[in-house]
Amino acid sequence: MKLYFSPGACSLAVHIVLRETGTPFELVKVDTAAHETQDGADFYGINPKGQVPVLELDGGERLTEGPILTQYVCDQTRRLDLMPAPNSMARYRVLEWQNYITSELHKSFTPLFGGHLDASVKTLQSAVIRKKLGWVSAQLAGTDHLTGEAFTAADAYLFTVSRWTQFVNIDISDLSPLNRYLDRVANRSAVQAAMKAERLSA
Repeated sequence: MKLYFSPGACSLAVHIVLRETGTPFELVKVDTAAHETQDGADFYGINPKGQVPVLELDGGERLTEGPILTQYVCDQTRRLDLMPAPNSMARYRVLEWQNYITSELHKSFTPLFGGHLDASVKTLQSAVIRKKLGWVSAQLAGTDHLTGEAFTAADAYLFTVSRWTQFVNIDISDLSPLNRYLDRVANRSAVQAAMKAERLSA
């Protein structure tokens, strides 16, 4: 498989899950501003949406959209701890979090990474995100991970998105449950390996 990624982007969640499952894969770095791969190929020719992540399967078929890619990888490797069995309530809980993260958190950050918003609008948008993360932090009080003791694909996604606060100056230092959670996830060997491979850590 090939994972088309941009360092620290939402593709990091898929990268983490690939490493958690021990799936063999190749990393292909994408410059999302220039829409070129590391070898100069036109990324629009790989994904017309122009976005990472893209997972190219062994047969050449490509899948897009991070939450779908993590489901695919978990299902192919039968990692029911990361993505519980179909038709189980445990799976629906993971998918519930995946949907919340992608629709309420991930997309809320997107405008802050562009240069088209004025300072007042960015301040308002940051406040919206901060409120949502406050709610997430409250859900993490007294639990190790989003759905209980087990680390799941949703945790890889929340870890990835929550890290973006440092790049857009959203202060979450007072959200103790969330910060303890992020430290806990950051200590996982698969997470450390993914961060190092993307040169996000030493």
